[in-house]
Amino acid sequence: MSTRIVVDPVTRIEGHLRIEAEVKDGRIVDAWSAGTMVRGIEIILKGRDPRDAWAFAERVCGVCTTVHALASVRSVEDALGTVIPPNAELIRNLMFCAQYMQDHVVHFYHLHALDWVDVVSALKADPAEASRIAQSLSDWPKSSPGYFSDLQKRLTTFVESGQLGIFANAYWGHPAYKLPPAVNLIGVAHYLEALEWQKEMVKVHTIFGGKNPHPNYLVGGVPCAINIDEANALNAERLAFVGRLFEQGRRFVEQVYIPDLLAVAPYYLDWTEVGGGVKNYMAYGDLPTNGFADVARFKFPRGVVLDRDLSKVHPVDPHDPDGIREEVSHSWYSYRGGDGKGLHPWDGETEFNYTGPKPPYEHLTVDGKYSWLKTPRWKGHAMEVGPLARLLVGYASGNGEIKEAVTETLAALKAPPSVLFSTLGRTAARGIETRLVARWATEFYDQLIANIRNGDTRTFTRTSWEPSSWPSTARGVGATEAPRGALAHWLVIKDRRIENYQLVVPSTWNASPRDASGQRSPYEASLIGTPVHDPKQPLEILRTIHSFDPCLACAVHLYDDKGRPLQSVDTAPAGQCGR
Repeated sequence: MSTRIVVDPVTRIEGHLRIEAEVKDGRIVDAWSAGTMVRGIEIILKGRDPRDAWAFAERVCGVCTTVHALASVRSVEDALGTVIPPNAELIRNLMFCAQYMQDHVVHFYHLHALDWVDVVSALKADPAEASRIAQSLSDWPKSSPGYFSDLQKRLTTFVESGQLGIFANAYWGHPAYKLPPAVNLIGVAHYLEALEWQKEMVKVHTIFGGKNPHPNYLVGGVPCAINIDEANALNAERLAFVGRLFEQGRRFVEQVYIPDLLAVAPYYLDWTEVGGGVKNYMAYGDLPTNGFADVARFKFPRGVVLDRDLSKVHPVDPHDPDGIREEVSHSWYSYRGGDGKGLHPWDGETEFNYTGPKPPYEHLTVDGKYSWLKTPRWKGHAMEVGPLARLLVGYASGNGEIKEAVTETLAALKAPPSVLFSTLGRTAARGIETRLVARWATEFYDQLIANIRNGDTRTFTRTSWEPSSWPSTARGVGATEAPRGALAHWLVIKDRRIENYQLVVPSTWNASPRDASGQRSPYEASLIGTPVHDPKQPLEILRTIHSFDPCLACAVHLYDDKGRPLQSVDTAPAGQCGR
């Protein structure tokens, strides 16, 4: 006999996600992923000045703000043939790196760690043992027995008060938790420390972009002038502060995040056999070192790996009309030419067609349309995007830095490369690339300082800035790698205004519904075979879904003109699981 589990809403993510899973004999045999709010940013952008698009596009999400702005300005620059100065590229790279470091740490500790760390178990820990383990892992100064003892007392008071706050409504004591109490105590301590650290890292965005979470961008460069002696410019003091922030960030990543990852992983090696999902991986690549046109010299390589074959990397070109296509056969949208036919984003349409039951509903109508996400495919293939895809493409491309980082981590875990194709492998990949990005940020910073010392302070080019110089029609694509995976914005300009604008975001690739042929996307595929100990406490489902770091806001989001939600999704009815 099978049981249908509903997890709605899936929490500790940005946006609204519903997962339904069919469980038989203790394992998931089928699954469906649904974005439960509609997104209409493409409609909002029609008719606007292309140079303003970034300011609207980055507000599609409160987490991945800087990468949406980056994709937007790149799409306009691609359409107009604009080449930005080297300093602007370096500053964009530094903002990119700061986003990755902050975002990945937040994901590991605040969005995913509680799937592996039992907070209540930490109350039973011996602080001296926690100190011994922590000091064996790294030189991080906050590792004394007294430190862990004081934290445990605070945690005990917190739990005994009955006001669990951020630790409420969890599955503490679930048999899937395997960490010893001392490691759980370390995890809780660093959870709280990461809350303090992450707010410092984003100051990089306020220095280069004026604010966070929605820093300013500029078509043709960056909106900060360099003058080392001017109080209101990017001066020597502010540049030095940026250097210190990256130094502190690298220390936290290398002395806290990575050691914790390596401490937790050995207890969950069985999760290297769960959550693999689709076997195809795609990355647009990013972090240019010789201008954005020189894709071959990106720090993160571009390409596709098919069927987990790491001996070959297939080229991917977001401009190719026969490459990336989106269809809506199982999405609450309609295409004029038929819902089962995929459209390249330049030809994309955003026409709503909600035909399902009104929420709250018991179950999705999965034979028909059941999600507000469209379904993208690359040459017909479902693709996983994100940290694991970036590392696999980099590894298969022969990138020396990536291969060394992956090999080093696998050696520490005493595991073969095949373990990466899993829930735990996805989580480990995020940590590996965070360490790489922290190192690369230092390289970009040093290069920026060297350019300034050599007299180059340019951060903007006016080439193609004046609309009078534009062609009557133009189209472009801005590709990047958001922390959660391959992100691109496509736009069509006509008579100096936006005629069409389409976003295909990481969670659209990963969380989308089936395509017309019934092919599952990564979330749905990754859940097949996942063990479920207790259908009323589906911790295992959360582990695998959280390993992708879902961020549905940029995939589904719209309010009416009076600011009222067009839909609301309540916690699942009694007998189902809302968390």
